[in-house]
Amino acid sequence: MPAGQRGIVNRFARFALKVLRDFQRRQGLLLAGAVAYYTLLSIVPLFALILVGLSHFVNEDQLIQTIARNLELLIPGYADSLAVQVRMFLARRHLVGMVGFLIMLFFSSMAFSVLESAMAVIFSHRKKSMRRPFFISAIIPYFYILLMGLGLLLVTLISGAMDALERQQVFLLGHELSLKGSSKILLYLLGMGGMVLMLTSFYLVMPVGRISLKHALSGAVTATVLWEAIRRILVWYYSKLSLVNVIYGSLATTVVALLSIEVAVIILLLGAQVISEFDRRRYETGGNHHGPQAQGRQPEQPGHGTDGYHSGK
Repeated sequence: MPAGQRGIVNRFARFALKVLRDFQRRQGLLLAGAVAYYTLLSIVPLFALILVGLSHFVNEDQLIQTIARNLELLIPGYADSLAVQVRMFLARRHLVGMVGFLIMLFFSSMAFSVLESAMAVIFSHRKKSMRRPFFISAIIPYFYILLMGLGLLLVTLISGAMDALERQQVFLLGHELSLKGSSKILLYLLGMGGMVLMLTSFYLVMPVGRISLKHALSGAVTATVLWEAIRRILVWYYSKLSLVNVIYGSLATTVVALLSIEVAVIILLLGAQVISEFDRRRYETGGNHHGPQAQGRQPEQPGHGTDGYHSGK
């Protein structure tokens, strides 16, 4: 191997080891477990509330099918079980009063709040110089709930349009074109694109302070591709080798969902740790632009020159 390539490989290896050591030092696995637990706690009330709101505009069956497709990207092999739980809640939604609605709204927001706290630990080198107002932290989870509702509505409308288009006859230069199966491909691409956008927003919004859009987008794309590869491995493992149904019985869905979400969160937090390392190096080299106090320098007093003498009388 040429010396130049060997140097690049060595620098990459040192950087990767530094990221993994910092991730372990900040208890990354423990943070991922906490986020995964609260995500599992939030996921059913979150989608139930979104469905209750959107069912006034779109057919419930279409919405549940869309939710099942998107949950398959997060919980491979067991998304239908969670979709059934959401459907059961919708059948009894008339029993939920205002107090129940507020409780469900609170539980729906917990995953985003815990994720923000985990990001604060990952980006702890910023903690002393930056603070986020409590009001902003309080509304971020509900902003994401609204955003997910709008995204689900958009995907459902596109899915309905594609299903209708598949039943149409399309002719090009006298030849009939078959669009059968095109909706599945489009919805899969929409799901991947939506995941990239969601992860990018996590990397941009959750940490306190400004994050480079280039770093956030590249981290989101890398995390999405890595999760898609691992998701397919998990699908194969659960269908061929796993004994989770034998060991856990009726708890198998909960265990698999928690494990799948934790793996996804580990990838998400590792991406955040990589961005944090770039950000920390920028701080250490004085590349941040948050004023002289953020870089450890005292601001000059008005009327003083650089030589330390008073310029006025």
